[in-house]
Amino acid sequence: MVIKVFLASSSGSTAIKKKQQDVVAFLEALKVEYTQLDIACNEENRMWMRQNVPEEKKPSNGIPLPPQIFNEESYCGDYETFFDAKEDNAVYSFLGLPPPHGSKEAAQADKIVENGTHAQTNGHVDDSTTQAAEEEEEQEEEDLQSEEEEELRQLEDEEDAEAQEEEEDLEENQEEAAE
Repeated sequence: MVIKVFLASSSGSTAIKKKQQDVVAFLEALKVEYTQLDIACNEENRMWMRQNVPEEKKPSNGIPLPPQIFNEESYCGDYETFFDAKEDNAVYSFLGLPPPHGSKEAAQADKIVENGTHAQTNGHVDDSTTQAAEEEEEQEEEDLQSEEEEELRQLEDEEDAEAQEEEEDLEENQEEAAE
């Protein structure tokens, strides 16, 4: 199984760059084999990624931003779902990989099997800690979504500028040819 991480090598957004670095660094720390696929320099990668992110997982504008993570052809998720899995010690499950023996995720799975229920701390779940973490996570997601929207606007502006430049070059070439 090959984990595919779709990235943009020339993103103007620091938020996207940080997300990409976070995913890659975490996968390397876990020694998970993965392949980086650049959507900025390779149109085929960009189109494949956009076509294979499930409709229900695409943002409201319909254009998924990097990083997007797949296990072979199976969609795993975007940065937010990766982050959630990381926080829940469930990255291997997120990636569709078996957790290595001795990992936190394997230990959690063992506890669930032993108890027949969710892993608990001292027989109870600390709701206040969970709630604070969820609120912090929601705020981070809102901040990231705003940054992603800004990145999308920047990408659209860059594409518009490139199209305008190409149009001006074409007009200039036509004028030179007419002379």
